[in-house]
Amino acid sequence: MYIQHAKRSYGNSNDILVHLCRKTGPEDVVFKVLYCGVDHTDLHTIRNEIHSTTYPLVPGHEVVGRVIEVGPEVKKFGIGNIIGVGCMVGSCGECARCKSNREQYCSNMVFTYNGIYKDGSFTQGGFSSVMVVHQNYVVSIPEKLAPEQAAPLLCAGVTAYSPLKQFIGSKKPIKAGILGLGGVGHLGVLIAKAMGHHVTVISSSNKKKEEALTHLGADCYLVSSDSAEMNKLRNSLDYILDTVPVNHRLQDYLPLLDVEGKIFLVGAVPEPLQFSASGLILANTSITGSFIGSIQETQEILDFWVEKGLKTMIEVVKMDYVNKAFERMEKNDVRYRFVLDVAGSNLK
Repeated sequence: MYIQHAKRSYGNSNDILVHLCRKTGPEDVVFKVLYCGVDHTDLHTIRNEIHSTTYPLVPGHEVVGRVIEVGPEVKKFGIGNIIGVGCMVGSCGECARCKSNREQYCSNMVFTYNGIYKDGSFTQGGFSSVMVVHQNYVVSIPEKLAPEQAAPLLCAGVTAYSPLKQFIGSKKPIKAGILGLGGVGHLGVLIAKAMGHHVTVISSSNKKKEEALTHLGADCYLVSSDSAEMNKLRNSLDYILDTVPVNHRLQDYLPLLDVEGKIFLVGAVPEPLQFSASGLILANTSITGSFIGSIQETQEILDFWVEKGLKTMIEVVKMDYVNKAFERMEKNDVRYRFVLDVAGSNLK
């Protein structure tokens, strides 16, 4: 099962919890991990479903911690600061993408775990007690934001925020669709509403209707299996944020888009997705992908959360619950994000 498999790879059940950090460099920040979010990508990677996984593996890329040491050339952070690390811990720093604050698309981007540093060593993530990360890939957690609240924003939050920020300042009312109401989807609803969009949650059943409308403040709830209701909302949406991480029919959702509408794919679906070309051609619509967000955008979503007074809906659990958390996450049995209390767990 999940982390137990990784433990067997290590040969020692404690090694999964405390990994050996690389030597501290002049621009590195060393921090004690306080909290780490649990992401669906962790499950895919553990199972070797979306990337070639190198074992042993320490997952975790929504990491919040307290700085305990800094390299001599670190200027951005000091000991005691509460900081965050998301999905990447490195990039080339020299290409056009890196220089234009789009380093998440750098061909040499280094993942927080299951990645390879320039020196050839493997990265390991936040299901651990201590991490070492270059200061350029660390963000500051605002004082008014609780660290456990901040964790899901470092991947799920910025994943929703990055494609939606293009609509900030729009002169026309924006009609949004959020497909899937999980970890990324519920944050997408909160972000879109805070941006002033009219938000329709699209789900396969009525099961989450009350949550979407009452707890998250969505304006409309659409059951995708109800053909009559789907037909009523034809050509009504400016965009759909597609957060579904499993295979689904894109063709079913294209008719909901208005002319020049967009579907933003942010769910890491292991299998190929299919659609009819005519669905795009006849309305000049598009399907595009968006990958997490830049370091700048990650800081933006944290500040945005505080500015708008938003609250992340999480369930905080200890490290010894992580396998159960994966099981429940796979069954969509969490509202809406697990966060591991790493510092409060017994790692010995």
